[in-house]
Amino acid sequence: MAERKRVVLAEPRGFCAGVRRAIAIVERALEVYGPPVYVRKEIVHNHYVVRGLESRGARFVDSEAEVPEGAVCVFSAHGVAPAVHRASADRGLEVIDATCPLVAKVHQEARRFARDERTILLIGHRDHEEVEGTYGEAPDRTVIVETVEDVAALDLPRDAPVALLSQTTLSLDDTAGIVDALRDRFDDLREPPGGDICYASQNRQNAVKALAGRSDLVLVVGSVNSSNSIRMVEVARDAGVRAHLVPDVGELEEGWLEGVASVGVSAGASAPEILVDQLLDRLAALGYDRVEFETTATENVVFNVPAGLAAAAPAGARPDPS
Repeated sequence: MAERKRVVLAEPRGFCAGVRRAIAIVERALEVYGPPVYVRKEIVHNHYVVRGLESRGARFVDSEAEVPEGAVCVFSAHGVAPAVHRASADRGLEVIDATCPLVAKVHQEARRFARDERTILLIGHRDHEEVEGTYGEAPDRTVIVETVEDVAALDLPRDAPVALLSQTTLSLDDTAGIVDALRDRFDDLREPPGGDICYASQNRQNAVKALAGRSDLVLVVGSVNSSNSIRMVEVARDAGVRAHLVPDVGELEEGWLEGVASVGVSAGASAPEILVDQLLDRLAALGYDRVEFETTATENVVFNVPAGLAAAAPAGARPDPS
């Protein structure tokens, strides 16, 4: 008798505390100030979320220079460099900072290591917004390291005072080799206590590893520009199972399901649950109507909206400064 088709659904999955806070900040800013509220970059890396906020009056821009003088501007969850804060102040912008507290911690570490006159070795992708922001804290003292080969190429003596920081959305597995190479390369290496990889990123990666042991195929709901979602797909593949990123249900290819009895499903930290529900409905229509759960952690972290914004009374819609 053929095995009944099933879905194994990861717990935890989807929104993390930093994403929930960032979205809530934009929603609250729209209530307090009225539209338009400008957001520098995507508030989180998910197109569904961005489109939903746009429909309510949020305007997403690539640079603070695009925001009309004196307007409300929200900084995304990924953080910004000090130069962005200065440029925004020069334009008289009313800034609301939605930087994830875990990213803000890395910025604080960068400032501390720079004050100690250490060279900061920042593990991450140089074109990612989070890395751009952290790098901007101490650009004269920071070197971005993407690979083990980059470590070997560093033009620094063995006894150089250095410090290690990391993009929060990477995989511990991906960074382990680089960290080991840095520890071997330098005698005076400082590391942040507890590391920088986000709890939510690691929890979702661990859940995907567990899914890989129970699934013929793993599907990760998340946008193509979501670093943590992409890492989850890579973690599943490294665990020996086929895996695909699914930005929305319309991009599910039925050919992926050929010969598949068990489908593991998870979602990146910036993916809303409605996209997971839509994928589950589609899989059920294709015969995968039995759902089991794979629980690897319980998350109870909450990051609150800034107190001043939470307490502010709605002031009515503002005229468009543009």
